[in-house]
Amino acid sequence: MALTTFEDGDYYKNALEGGSDEAKRLNNVYQKYAAAKDEKDKAVFRQQIVGAYWDYCGIAAKSVSDGVSDEKKFLLRFGMLNPKALRPETKEFFANISADDVPDSSIRYLDEWFLAVGRGEASASTTDEVQTKKNDSAHTRALMEKAKGKLEGTKGILRNLNANRRELEFLFKPKADSLCEHRVDIDFNEINACYTEGQKNAALEIQDMIKNMSRVDREIAKLLETYKECTVEVASIESKLKELGEAEAVSFDLQSISTEFSSIRQMAKMTVGRQGNPFPFLNAEYFRCAPDGVGTRENVQKRLDWIESIDCEVFQRSYKNQVSRIAPFALLLPSYGDYGVCWEPFEKKNKLTSRGRIAIPMYPKNLTMAILAAVGDYRWQFMKEVSSFYWMEEGLTGNYYQWFLGQKLKGDVKLYFIQDYIAWITKEAEGTQKLDKEIRGIFWRYMPFAQDVKDKLKDRNLVYQELYQRDKNRTMSDGY
Repeated sequence: MALTTFEDGDYYKNALEGGSDEAKRLNNVYQKYAAAKDEKDKAVFRQQIVGAYWDYCGIAAKSVSDGVSDEKKFLLRFGMLNPKALRPETKEFFANISADDVPDSSIRYLDEWFLAVGRGEASASTTDEVQTKKNDSAHTRALMEKAKGKLEGTKGILRNLNANRRELEFLFKPKADSLCEHRVDIDFNEINACYTEGQKNAALEIQDMIKNMSRVDREIAKLLETYKECTVEVASIESKLKELGEAEAVSFDLQSISTEFSSIRQMAKMTVGRQGNPFPFLNAEYFRCAPDGVGTRENVQKRLDWIESIDCEVFQRSYKNQVSRIAPFALLLPSYGDYGVCWEPFEKKNKLTSRGRIAIPMYPKNLTMAILAAVGDYRWQFMKEVSSFYWMEEGLTGNYYQWFLGQKLKGDVKLYFIQDYIAWITKEAEGTQKLDKEIRGIFWRYMPFAQDVKDKLKDRNLVYQELYQRDKNRTMSDGY
């Protein structure tokens, strides 16, 4: 984007254009805050600004469309209300951030997210409120998202099964060839010698291989039928969308935007916490981030990739013994919060292919820690939902909870887990022992490091060497 956008003397006026009561209220409070000299008065107006700003953003969110002004776009995206309240170098930094929308990215700025929800391309985040009925176009687009998710999930499983069958065939061929190799019988040179003990064992292995190949082939056949059904369903919904005129003009669901905005506002409060800074927009007084510490799409993606390179199974989902990668949406909130949060690990009605939501503050003291908190929260909630009624007894959450009880700790068990998760990724992955021995064993078993990390750690210390050996023992006993 051009720096001239932020240098425009009418930026603030254009950001509040529309003359709504919410805009007038925000302007009135902001002017009092800017003019206040007494710290007590300033504190009062600062508190009033929080509510006024969010009320106006609720109005601005509904105006998001392809023709939205840059000022309102950057208001929602970066919390950029008045560039005059920022230092020159800060304005230049934001001017150099790509303003291009990336609709296929799982990492979304708020203006992009509201646009997707309004169009029905993404469903509104789950709330406890009674959901109002969607209009036809938004509802149909939601069905399209679900159908495409099922189609992509089926496609991913088919790819895995096909690779599995190829691997079995690759192992089968040399054994079958070896079975057909015979020496000439010493006593009767016109007859080939009988099978050796090795060939007899190979024959037994071949029988098991054939059974496995047949089983995988049957699964592929079933899934191919499912894939064809999904393809027909997607085509049918596309046809309905055209009938609704969605190919030419997008119907905007303002009710879904209103519902989603309430969720986003609550997410922002959660990232700030009780002791944090709730000031709602960019201001030189509070903005202290280095360029690499701002939660831009690029900076967040880089850190998520780093986390996944260590916690390799963090975004994996298993269905019918096949594993697919489904990363949650990461919503970038223009807030000064220090804690990323998970709003939901997946949609309640579509656990197989739906994406969850994590919220990440853009201006924290430490972006890496904020993202780790969000991913740790996601890890806990996902495993808890998957374990359902047995979350206190089985798997990652069950074992951790039993340890928590045994230590007679007080407070929220999830918060303890998140802190331990951060130590797991930042310290233990580097060979620095920070966790309780029992927790280290639980994490190694149910939340394993990538293999290259394990290989590195086993040579660092006997503690990790022992855990590495346990992996081998489980693999040999087929109990892993």
